Amino acid sequence: MRSFSRVAVFSILVCLFASGSSLIDNLHQAFPIIEPDPGHTKLRLSREGLEAIERITTPIAAVAVIGPYRSGKSFLLNQLLSLSCYEGFGVGHMRDTKTKGIWVWGAPLELDIDGVKTSIFYLDTEGFESIGKSNVYDDRIFALATVMSSVLIYNLPETIREADISRLSFAVELAEEFYGRVKGQDVAFEPAKLLWLIQRDFLQGKSVQEMIDEALRQVPNADGDKNINQINQIRDSLAIMGTNSTAFSLPQPHLQRTKLCDMKDDELDPIYVQKRERLKEVVASIIRPKIVQGKHLTGKEFVSFLEQILEALNKGEIPSTGSLVEVFNKGILDRCLKLYSDRMGNIGLPTSEESLLKAHQGSKEAAMKVFDVQHFGRHHAKRSAEKLVEEIEKVYKNYILANEYQSSKLCEALYTKCEDKMDQLQVLRLPSMAKFNAGFLQCNQSFERECVGPSKNSYEHRMMKMLGKSKSLFIKEYNHRLFNWLVAFSLVMVVLGRFIIKFILIERHIRACFGQQNLFIITQCGMLLSRLGKPLYTAPVLDLDRWAIPLGIIAAILVLYWRCYGRRKHGSHWLLPLYNNQKDRRRSE
Repeated sequence: MRSFSRVAVFSILVCLFASGSSLIDNLHQAFPIIEPDPGHTKLRLSREGLEAIERITTPIAAVAVIGPYRSGKSFLLNQLLSLSCYEGFGVGHMRDTKTKGIWVWGAPLELDIDGVKTSIFYLDTEGFESIGKSNVYDDRIFALATVMSSVLIYNLPETIREADISRLSFAVELAEEFYGRVKGQDVAFEPAKLLWLIQRDFLQGKSVQEMIDEALRQVPNADGDKNINQINQIRDSLAIMGTNSTAFSLPQPHLQRTKLCDMKDDELDPIYVQKRERLKEVVASIIRPKIVQGKHLTGKEFVSFLEQILEALNKGEIPSTGSLVEVFNKGILDRCLKLYSDRMGNIGLPTSEESLLKAHQGSKEAAMKVFDVQHFGRHHAKRSAEKLVEEIEKVYKNYILANEYQSSKLCEALYTKCEDKMDQLQVLRLPSMAKFNAGFLQCNQSFERECVGPSKNSYEHRMMKMLGKSKSLFIKEYNHRLFNWLVAFSLVMVVLGRFIIKFILIERHIRACFGQQNLFIITQCGMLLSRLGKPLYTAPVLDLDRWAIPLGIIAAILVLYWRCYGRRKHGSHWLLPLYNNQKDRRRSE
């Protein structure tokens, strides 16, 4: 039983090895290397064809044929490989496309190129513009063929259309874009040799090379027409392959195209057979090994490079030829502009000009960084980046105007508040230098702290003038009111001393010393002394609001104390004489 199990396992391993060997050994057939997903929107690898490529240890070069569906690409490849339709790539005679994805002929041709033994693979691609596929799918096929091949044959029926130039330009930009992403740096795309192959029945008139040169020539645009600019921009994108392009014409092999697979060379048009052999020579003369990062690719390295390119294509959001590249980049531009606006919106206005500029630079840098990651195309991206910078500057100017308005509004409110505060300090019941100085300082500090933005300098100047004027008016009014208070206080004290407390001794001494006629002079001297003492009584120490009421209360208490208790304690000789009787009054007279 155990021996039977061992035999069974050995038999299975032998069968698996035999089947694998038969697959690898049978290379004279076409293998898919890239297949579409069920929705025909993305691509995936097919290990069957990749195994055939991985076996190659010599440098690899690939010839890819691209073009519209039902344009004879598979038949052309079989002709280049000297194979019939039943031996080589499948050729369909129905209206739907026969080839799905990208296929490779498993048996490469061996050529000696500049002393290097090179394995030449031929790639058949699914034709574009067929029904039931998205433009994005066609573009991925186009891009993969462009970046994989060493010679790219653009198979066109009869003539070159503007749509063909636009599509090829787009494919080149797409391949260049994702080639740079794979390498992890912004590098120029390594272009394939482009061979324009035009199959047509009429050979009169312009040559194929003249047709291509005319199709790729810049269109004069003295008036700056946008449509013509767009056409010229498409031609600029092809400049990367312009120096490596070759033109070739090929007549139709036979009028009965549906029977071509059953015809031998002697049944085909002799001119076609002659031109076909010449085409083989042209391809062999221009093909070179595939080089990535300065190194020839072997089979495994080629497959690894293909995997990276496909991953970048499937992950990356790409536009389609149905929509212009500018339209796609416009969506990215809008997102980046929104990112800039959102970041700037987090800044509270008003703010200083330095803070606003710093925020602008940081937000702009963040937006441009996102654009650099997501944009499409080197040539188109440059124009889109310039437009993004222009739009950002427009938004920044609006923020500058908004900041100026908010700054002016805030500083005006603070200025008005301080002005009202100064007006209130002008009409205090008791003039107070301490209160005025405290209010003055608080107002100035709050304005300095809260008033921000570009309007601050102008309002600071107005503020200083207003505060200076208010202080001058307050001091003037303060002096005037203080003098009035002192005069009133003197009169009150005279009345109190003469009629209530009856300090007649003061009056008697004044009359004895100066006489009745000199009282006017004494009054004038008092006024002079009050003016000379102005610096003293304007000092905060003599602030009436701070000391007047307490000093008045203390003075009243002292007078009452002296009047009521001083006589009992010290006797009558300490008291001033009073008008108690008529005898004393006559005696004094």
